[in-house]
Amino acid sequence: MERRNFIGLAVAGSVAGIIAPNSVLAKSAGMAGGVYYTKENPGRWGKKIAGHLPSVEVSKGSKGVKVQVFTAHGMSGYEHYIVKHVILDKDFNYIDEKMFDPMKDKSPISDFDLGSYSGRVHVLSVCNKHDAWLNFADV
Repeated sequence: MERRNFIGLAVAGSVAGIIAPNSVLAKSAGMAGGVYYTKENPGRWGKKIAGHLPSVEVSKGSKGVKVQVFTAHGMSGYEHYIVKHVILDKDFNYIDEKMFDPMKDKSPISDFDLGSYSGRVHVLSVCNKHDAWLNFADV
């Protein structure tokens, strides 16, 4: 095989190896966006929606916007628990997160102060066994 053909095939194989598995795995796992699950797309965790999808409550006051996130999930020590809540802006840019310690935190509840933010917020609830779950609210 000529050197140019070999290099071309090697590059094509590398690109296919990077792109193809991601698209195949994301679809086979049923993950919306390939990274998280949603109420509409729970993938293999269809029976786990109630305990993993975060609830988002927004309140506006004189001090700005506050967002409270709650996941109806038990905290069973390090065996099975919600690892963290992550809040993202309308463009999925990171705003803040709260990590949980399953030995100290009784419930996965987070409070975020967003100041004068307005628009949609996306919230991830990350379980150590059942992956990341996304919900949203409009502020």
